[in-house]
Amino acid sequence: MRLSGWGRFPVVDTDVSRPRDTLGMTEALSREGTIAHGMGRGYGDCALGTEHTLITQHLNHVISFDDTTGVLVAEAGMTLADVIKCFLPRGWFPAVTPGTKYVTLGGMIAADVHGKNHHRDGSMAACVLWIDVLTPDGHVHRCSPEHEQELFNFTLGGMGLTGVILRASIRLQRVESGWIDQTTVPAANFRDAMAVFERSADHTYSVAWIDCLSRGASLGRSLVMLGEHAPVSALGPAEHADRYAMTVRKKKSVPVDFPRFALNKWSVTAFNTLYYHLGSRQPAQRLVPWDSYFYPLDAILGWNKIYGRKGFVQFQCVLPLAESERGINALLDAISNAGAGSFLAVLKRMGQGRNDGIAFPMEGYTLALDFPATPSNLKLVARLNQLTADHGGRIYLAKDAVMQASQFHNMDARSERLRAFRAQRDLHNRVASIQSRRLEL
Repeated sequence: MRLSGWGRFPVVDTDVSRPRDTLGMTEALSREGTIAHGMGRGYGDCALGTEHTLITQHLNHVISFDDTTGVLVAEAGMTLADVIKCFLPRGWFPAVTPGTKYVTLGGMIAADVHGKNHHRDGSMAACVLWIDVLTPDGHVHRCSPEHEQELFNFTLGGMGLTGVILRASIRLQRVESGWIDQTTVPAANFRDAMAVFERSADHTYSVAWIDCLSRGASLGRSLVMLGEHAPVSALGPAEHADRYAMTVRKKKSVPVDFPRFALNKWSVTAFNTLYYHLGSRQPAQRLVPWDSYFYPLDAILGWNKIYGRKGFVQFQCVLPLAESERGINALLDAISNAGAGSFLAVLKRMGQGRNDGIAFPMEGYTLALDFPATPSNLKLVARLNQLTADHGGRIYLAKDAVMQASQFHNMDARSERLRAFRAQRDLHNRVASIQSRRLEL
């Protein structure tokens, strides 16, 4: 079967199975070169098996939920969208969420996803109580911060390379409503955007759209969007009528692949200019539904077709705090000079990362951008990867499709620990993705 990640690059031939129970999972994992694959929202080749890809979507049931503590036990194929649909009307919302709700719990754990609240609340690891991991020998290991700690640490952020996540226990957070009190702060350049983030550290959520084609004094101009879960007392009559903002928005869709020429320096520059000026003129503070604040792109079905049938690559790095201003300015300079702008450029402030395992976050700033998968853009992303390494940063494996093994291992010394762990447990050939082979993990 021809299969790809969300970026539609690369596309590979792989056998595919869709087990419906643990026995089927065990049989599927007995094949060499197998990796788990949930909703396919990993952008590159992290969830594409070298020989065989194991689709987990059928294992999607709730096992238990404690309405007093918010502790959910569910199968790993359950999607975040279904978690929200089931539990937000009961007053519970994910404690950590990435930028799409169309991901599985297993995928969120494997990538150790982070959200707009990382600076305060950490990554997915902070709300996972335990995980059941199936290994190729047929054993199911229940691991946690207290039990089989090494397996737990490498599973969180290990991109599925420790085995197949079957079930997990996670903590949700109590909320009074489904509305977000959003404050939009325009920033004239990247330095101003950093200043907004730093003085807004007490806000629960913060994220910025950033204009990656602006130049000179406007380099990195941004719209910083701060957010808080709105209490019931802040809701007006319209919001009260839909307290948890569960009214389904009418979704738009991209029915066909855009021609490659539709995204060019001039069209993206025009879009970015218009978006910045419109965003600067909207009310500084307003109530918005959770769906539009956390998952704006989910309103456009098949938005990855905008980049054309050859797909796109996403570059996402994190730079340490001391290097963030200098490093991100260098990245933005390289992007602007190449004229390869992205209208989906996102900037976030991150808090302390985990020292164990191989998780992506570190304290500093993360920048994420999409580029059509053209030869020139692939070279640009390789250049951006090197600039990241030069400034002591890391690349997010859930988004990567092009990084080379030598670059990765020089960038992150923890990779040797993961490689040694996999060798010790005889996982190298048995649990393998296209990405793990490319990165020599």
